Amino acid sequence: MATTDFLLEGRHFRRDWSAAADIGHKAAARSLADLAAMGAEPSALLVALAAPVGLALGWARELAGGLAAECARAGAGVIGGDTARAGSVLLAVTGLGDLAGRAPVLRSGAKPGDLVAVAGPLGPAAAGLALLTAGVRDDPLISGQLRPAPPYDAGPEAADLGATAMIDTSDGLLADLGHVAAASGARIDLDSAALRPGEDLLAAARAVAEAGRHVLSGRTDQADRPPDAAALGWVLTGGEDHALAATFPPGTALPPRWRVIGAVRPGDGVAVDGQQWTGAPGWDHFRGGPGPSGPGCPRGNGVPPGGQHCQR
Repeated sequence: MATTDFLLEGRHFRRDWSAAADIGHKAAARSLADLAAMGAEPSALLVALAAPVGLALGWARELAGGLAAECARAGAGVIGGDTARAGSVLLAVTGLGDLAGRAPVLRSGAKPGDLVAVAGPLGPAAAGLALLTAGVRDDPLISGQLRPAPPYDAGPEAADLGATAMIDTSDGLLADLGHVAAASGARIDLDSAALRPGEDLLAAARAVAEAGRHVLSGRTDQADRPPDAAALGWVLTGGEDHALAATFPPGTALPPRWRVIGAVRPGDGVAVDGQQWTGAPGWDHFRGGPGPSGPGCPRGNGVPPGGQHCQR
């Protein structure tokens, strides 16, 4: 099993916000979570690094340390790669995983009647980005943006429990479950009560509002939303947490870390409390607009509806 991901300076991270080790952790997590979301046990990464000429050797070593540490958390290792010169830092990470005899869990197997469940946090990464953008640096949720911590072993666990479909929440819960719904030819109906933001997210939303920067969602038409609405937006559309969302046959006894958040129904698309979701569901890689450097951000990085500026 193999997967690949980019991590681009200015789009997925900023060096004034993230230490080199943070960037290494984040780069590894993105690919390792993709492997787990297919039911594979992560085994190795190949990492290609392109960097400016003046990049300090110590920075590169710290980056390598972050990559290695996140791999160790998943039971994997960095086994090779390449280097090149570029105007900014770019990482291309290929992840390799072992299915251990399991069939891969795809996005296309969800069936009406299945449970929809999630393992891992929803919202901290988006909250962390909003806090950083607002100039707040002392909230523990910031670590969710700088160093997401996917539950890698939950992927093989879900496969062994008979998961019919699975995906990691990289682009936002609604966006990613939308991919499952489309591939499976079914409708996913979520229960908002099961997705209610915790006090940590609500406190972060209040902190962002009090900072006076109005970046609760990354959209000017929603800048004045109350904190509870902003926090719910982070849960539903924020992305970058790399939690695992999966569907299971009805009646499946799930371990405590898997919380049921909805069900699969006949139809199409994603609904919340029975109402078809019509808003933007999360990150769109090809929207244009301002980004973390302000209007006119390099490379045309967009401001997506879920609150992720061009750091994505």
